[in-house]
Amino acid sequence: MNDIQILDAVERYIRGEMNPEERLQFENLRQSNSEVDQLVVEHTLFLQQMDQFGQRRDFKSTLNEVHTSLTEQGKIDSMKMTGKARIVYLWKRYKRVTAIAASIAGITALTISALVWAVAPKQNNNLQDLGRKYDALAKEQKKQNADVRDIKQRLASDKDEKKKIEYKSGGTGFMIDGKGYIITNAHIIRNSKNIAVISSKGEEYDVVVVKTDLTRDIAILRIDDKSFKPFSTLPYGISKTGSDVAEPIYTLGYPRNDIVYSEGYLSALSGFNGDTLSCQLGIAANPGNSGGPVFNHNGEVIGILSTREREAEGVAFAIQSKYIFDAVEQLKQDTTYKSLKLSAKSSVKGMGKQQQVKKIQDFVFMVKGD
Repeated sequence: MNDIQILDAVERYIRGEMNPEERLQFENLRQSNSEVDQLVVEHTLFLQQMDQFGQRRDFKSTLNEVHTSLTEQGKIDSMKMTGKARIVYLWKRYKRVTAIAASIAGITALTISALVWAVAPKQNNNLQDLGRKYDALAKEQKKQNADVRDIKQRLASDKDEKKKIEYKSGGTGFMIDGKGYIITNAHIIRNSKNIAVISSKGEEYDVVVVKTDLTRDIAILRIDDKSFKPFSTLPYGISKTGSDVAEPIYTLGYPRNDIVYSEGYLSALSGFNGDTLSCQLGIAANPGNSGGPVFNHNGEVIGILSTREREAEGVAFAIQSKYIFDAVEQLKQDTTYKSLKLSAKSSVKGMGKQQQVKKIQDFVFMVKGD
């Protein structure tokens, strides 16, 4: 099939328009061809974005019609309007004059938006990402303007004092190379200008983002702090192969300010609605667990915990570990990161869970973004 035929087949598959025989043939193709499988995932995200855009557009149109009707009935005095209400009225009154210009601008905006939606992940309403929101932000927003000005003046008066950063969100990350490379979810540090990680011992380090993959919700960070001492080796390996259904698993993360252990099992080899980027876990997960490592009984990383299902208790999803290798290989195309190396060997294999956790916890970090 050519590209157009493949795209048509993908859309018919997503919308459930194939007969059973066609659907079986396409699913066999999807399993044997990783490019087709990736296209299904990306096109699903794109269609969800377009559907949501249409719903918002229809809702705004309804509001504008109600507003115009009330104005024409004299129930709203348009001359006393200010701000957005005034703009809505003027638009309705003079929309014929601006129709051509608006059409051109609208087409341009939709084209740009479509390109962005094609590469940016869409959060499914049935899924909840496990990023953590910090209480400090809500409290800070409630302060009076005078208090805020007073804080700024005191900070400015002390030039030697380190700039105070109010972190808004966070989650978990874990080291993939002892030289200070940490992997986490992209949604945790989205739009953050300042990012820090904190070890299980309370040591805080500044980090920089060196790789972001929005489609797979992966971000690679590098500790950029003189106080950090590199590790010679990691106690765990990262698995390139899949695991078996019902295999026991556990995770470490930061749903609160100290590290938390949770255990469960691998319940499905695919994620929500058959998503092949992730796998399904039977495990308790809370906001703050996003980006945390998922280990099998040998102490090997098999995934990155990312989301949970809103309407089902104890159902979470993790990005499969094989995509960690893909992200690292893409990063290493920049010769700056050529020495980055993932370990496939676990030195904690054969140990009990308590011993494994003691060896591993120093390599799992709280991640914070402003």
